[in-house]
Amino acid sequence: MANPCNRRSDHSHQCYTQCAFVYPAATPEEPGGGVCDDFWRSTIALDKRSAKSFIRINDRIRAREIRVIDENGEQMGILPPFEALKIARERGLDLVEVSPSAVPPVCRIQDYGRYLYEKEKSERAARKKQKVIVVKEVKFSVTVDEHDYQTKKNQAVRFLVDGDKVKASLRFRGRQMAHRELGYAIINKLIQDIGDNGIVEFMPRMEGTILHAILAPAKKQEAPKPKPPAPPQQQAAPAPRPPAPPAQ
Repeated sequence: MANPCNRRSDHSHQCYTQCAFVYPAATPEEPGGGVCDDFWRSTIALDKRSAKSFIRINDRIRAREIRVIDENGEQMGILPPFEALKIARERGLDLVEVSPSAVPPVCRIQDYGRYLYEKEKSERAARKKQKVIVVKEVKFSVTVDEHDYQTKKNQAVRFLVDGDKVKASLRFRGRQMAHRELGYAIINKLIQDIGDNGIVEFMPRMEGTILHAILAPAKKQEAPKPKPPAPPQQQAAPAPRPPAPPAQ
C-alpha cells in the first residue's frame, strides 16, 4: 500500500519534517585545562525568575553605554558595558540592568542572587496587602420557605463580612414568569434584612429568566480618635481677707 504522505497531488496529505540542529558553543579554557570561572559566570543560564522578568546581566547587556551605580549606591558615571563588567568582576559581583527603559540604561553592580531574592520578597509582601474580591452567588427560588431563606441570608451576610461581594439570584421556572412580583419581593426582603452589612451595587433586574442583584461589603468606618483631655484649669487663689478691727 502506498504511503499517503508521498502523494504530491494531494496537498492535504503532505508530510513535513522539522529538524533543529544545536551546536555547542566553544568553551574557553584556562592554561591549566580547567574551564574559566568568569566565562560560566557571564553565561549563566536564566532561571525561571529571571526569565519571567527578562533581566539582563553581565554579557547579556547590549547597550553601547550604560549609567553605572556601584554596590554602595554611588554614581560611577556613564561607561561602556565591558568596562563596567570588568569592575564588577574585580569586586566579585554581577552587573545587573535595573532600568532598561532609561536613556542610557541604568545598571547596578551587585550580587545577582541577592537582587532576585529582594525583588521576590518585595513582590510577595505587596501581594499580601492586596485584597482579592470574589463574587459569591446565593440562589433563591420563588417557592423558598422561611427556614431556607434565613439560612441563605445568613450565608450572604457571612460573605459580606468576609469582604466578598454577593450575587443574589432567583430563577423563574415555567408559569412563575407570570408572577415576577414574588421574586422581586424576595430579593428586596433580602436587601432589607442584610441592612448595614452590605450596600446594593446593582439593584434587582431581569436577565432572561433570572432575577439578580449584586451586593458589596459595606465600607468600615474608622472609629473617631479620642480627643486628649483638656488640661485642668487652675483656680484663682482667694483674695486675702482684711484684718479684723481691734476689740474695744
